[in-house]
Amino acid sequence: MAAKETAQKILDGSMVGTMATVQDGKPFSRYMTFFNDGLTLYTATSKKTDKVDELESNPYTHILIGYDGDGFGDDFLEILATVSVTDEEGLIDKVWNDAMKGWFSGPDDPDLVILKVTPESMRVMNKKGEPPQDVSLS
Repeated sequence: MAAKETAQKILDGSMVGTMATVQDGKPFSRYMTFFNDGLTLYTATSKKTDKVDELESNPYTHILIGYDGDGFGDDFLEILATVSVTDEEGLIDKVWNDAMKGWFSGPDDPDLVILKVTPESMRVMNKKGEPPQDVSLS
């Protein structure tokens, strides 16, 4: 399977990954739930979070997604991307699900924003001991 096909399979089958931002010149990572449209990722958050402030100062992120915990040979993705913060209704409707009710009153919650993650580079890692494989983003 080609790297791009592997990457798409990982994104389609994985929702939880780590997302790193920079705060005061130091990295900070947290687990996030991601949704994807092709190789573009989306995640919901509150506009009152530190990560939104961090991304407005520095829009770059590093994401790890796909590792399922079985050990050596699990393939996963390393993604370097830029993030835009949006409250675009169409994206909120696309991402919204009832599991978010624990954090937001609904899709019209004024604090709800979507982080649109646009990859600049992506690599398939740890695929059965193979070297990293760059994913073509075009």
